[in-house]
Amino acid sequence: MSDLDFPQYRKLANEKSQYEIRDDRHFIEKQIIGKQVFTIEIEAKQYPEILRIQDMLKCEEGFLLSTKEVFESIGTENIAPDQV
Repeated sequence: MSDLDFPQYRKLANEKSQYEIRDDRHFIEKQIIGKQVFTIEIEAKQYPEILRIQDMLKCEEGFLLSTKEVFESIGTENIAPDQV
Protein backbone atom coordinates (compact mmCIF):
# COMPACT_ATOMS: atom_id res chain seq x y z
CA MET A 1 0.00 0.00 0.00
CA SER A 2 3.00 2.31 0.12
CA ASP A 3 2.40 3.24 -3.54
CA LEU A 4 -0.84 5.10 -2.66
CA ASP A 5 -0.97 8.87 -2.68
CA PHE A 6 -2.86 10.45 0.19
CA PRO A 7 -5.49 11.55 0.85
CA GLN A 8 -7.63 8.68 -0.43
CA TYR A 9 -11.43 8.78 -0.48
CA ARG A 10 -13.82 5.94 0.30
CA LYS A 11 -17.48 5.47 1.17
CA LEU A 12 -19.66 2.73 2.58
CA ALA A 13 -21.77 0.88 0.06
CA ASN A 14 -24.93 2.31 1.69
CA GLU A 15 -23.47 5.82 1.23
CA LYS A 16 -24.18 6.74 4.87
CA SER A 17 -20.49 7.38 5.60
CA GLN A 18 -17.77 9.05 3.54
CA TYR A 19 -14.08 8.90 4.43
CA GLU A 20 -10.99 10.98 3.77
CA ILE A 21 -8.00 8.76 4.58
CA ARG A 22 -5.05 11.04 5.31
CA ASP A 23 -2.48 8.29 5.84
CA ASP A 24 -2.31 4.73 7.14
CA ARG A 25 -3.17 5.88 10.70
CA HIS A 26 -5.53 8.88 10.27
CA PHE A 27 -8.91 9.42 8.64
CA ILE A 28 -11.94 11.69 8.78
CA GLU A 29 -15.42 10.21 8.64
CA LYS A 30 -18.52 12.14 7.64
CA GLN A 31 -21.49 10.13 8.84
CA ILE A 32 -24.98 10.97 7.57
CA ILE A 33 -27.83 10.30 10.01
CA GLY A 34 -31.14 11.60 8.73
CA LYS A 35 -30.52 15.20 7.69
CA GLN A 36 -27.55 15.64 10.02
CA VAL A 37 -23.87 15.13 9.23
CA PHE A 38 -21.39 14.20 11.95
CA THR A 39 -17.68 14.65 11.30
CA ILE A 40 -15.24 12.52 13.29
CA GLU A 41 -11.44 12.55 13.13
CA ILE A 42 -9.84 9.20 13.96
CA GLU A 43 -6.25 8.39 14.82
CA ALA A 44 -5.79 4.63 14.65
CA LYS A 45 -3.88 3.53 17.73
CA GLN A 46 -5.31 0.06 18.24
CA TYR A 47 -4.99 -2.90 15.92
CA PRO A 48 -8.70 -3.09 14.93
CA GLU A 49 -8.63 0.58 13.88
CA ILE A 50 -5.47 0.00 11.82
CA LEU A 51 -7.14 -3.00 10.12
CA ARG A 52 -10.21 -0.87 9.35
CA ILE A 53 -8.04 1.65 7.48
CA GLN A 54 -6.37 -1.18 5.56
CA ASP A 55 -9.82 -2.54 4.61
CA MET A 56 -10.87 0.92 3.45
CA LEU A 57 -7.77 1.30 1.29
CA LYS A 58 -8.27 -2.16 -0.25
CA CYS A 59 -12.02 -1.50 -0.80
CA GLU A 60 -12.96 -4.52 1.29
CA GLU A 61 -15.84 -5.08 3.74
CA GLY A 62 -18.34 -2.86 1.90
CA PHE A 63 -16.02 0.06 1.19
CA LEU A 64 -16.10 1.68 -2.26
CA LEU A 65 -14.03 4.32 -4.01
CA SER A 66 -15.17 7.92 -3.64
CA THR A 67 -13.81 11.35 -4.58
CA LYS A 68 -12.63 14.52 -2.89
CA GLU A 69 -15.51 16.44 -4.47
CA VAL A 70 -18.14 14.10 -3.01
CA PHE A 71 -16.45 14.10 0.42
CA GLU A 72 -16.24 17.90 0.54
CA SER A 73 -19.85 18.34 -0.61
CA ILE A 74 -21.26 16.32 2.30
CA GLY A 75 -22.87 18.66 4.79
CA THR A 76 -22.91 21.70 2.51
CA GLU A 77 -26.10 20.94 0.58
CA ASN A 78 -28.42 22.95 2.87
CA ILE A 79 -26.16 25.92 3.66
CA ALA A 80 -27.31 29.30 2.42
CA PRO A 81 -24.68 31.18 0.34
CA ASP A 82 -24.30 33.88 3.02
CA GLN A 83 -23.32 31.21 5.57
CA VAL A 84 -20.39 29.82 3.59
